[in-house]
Amino acid sequence: FAGDSRFNFILLDKNVGKRKAQIVAIRRSSGDLVLNVDSDTTLATDVVAKLARKMQDSAVGAAMGQLVASNRSDTWLTRLIDMEYWLACNEERAAQARFGAVMCCCGPCAMYRRSALLLLLDQYETQLFRGKPSDFGEDRHLTILMLKAGLRTEYIPDAIAATVVPDRLGPYLRQQLRWARSTFRDTLLALHLLPSLDRYLTLDVVGQNLGPLLLALSVLAGLAQLALTATVPWSAVLMIASMTIIRCSVAAFRARQLRFLGFSLHTFINVFLLLPLKAYALCTLS
Repeated sequence: FAGDSRFNFILLDKNVGKRKAQIVAIRRSSGDLVLNVDSDTTLATDVVAKLARKMQDSAVGAAMGQLVASNRSDTWLTRLIDMEYWLACNEERAAQARFGAVMCCCGPCAMYRRSALLLLLDQYETQLFRGKPSDFGEDRHLTILMLKAGLRTEYIPDAIAATVVPDRLGPYLRQQLRWARSTFRDTLLALHLLPSLDRYLTLDVVGQNLGPLLLALSVLAGLAQLALTATVPWSAVLMIASMTIIRCSVAAFRARQLRFLGFSLHTFINVFLLLPLKAYALCTLS
């Protein structure tokens, strides 16, 4: 595409990170809409048209498409992550979109209104946490800034983007650590925003952050019971198992795909790996 006059490739002198690279490109852009696509993402041919159609409403500041794993069939982990993405998009984002307030328009496929971006770039570029520049969580922070500006953020389920997901636990856990820190950080920013949004969003944000902590407390209480009394905490085990089965059954019914029953295996990753990782993230936000 280098010889195509419709394309302008910007080569920076050094790696300045995603945020600053985005800002350079946005400031040199000229269209009404800006599409952000990660380098490991492939868009369906109709994605741009579907996102742009939603952006015809001037009250919409950003819109995202549905993410799927392009390497879903590679390993057991990529299969689980693909289902995790479906749940995140078609449960969490879809529910938030009912109120025009998707809390994180994901980087692999997100369209923004350029006029709004230009007003927010200085805040976006100078984000600090405890006096230090923030160098991750760009997608969530930019979405929160759009909502703070009074604009709607939307989710379009039939705008499909296929992205490469981690196929090993190590890279997956590093990704989840970044995302957990970003979620905790921007939740603090979103607390000031919540009173201006629907009360459902308050419940949603509080639940997303409080839920894992309560689950961790249940697990710790169960382990303490096992260690101190040598008895199995069956009530906690059965409660976690029943909640897992219900959630996976509902997802299988809604997606019309039995494979979602297999997502119950993700509970082991969640309880034994992601919960400790989130606790570590909370203690190392800086």
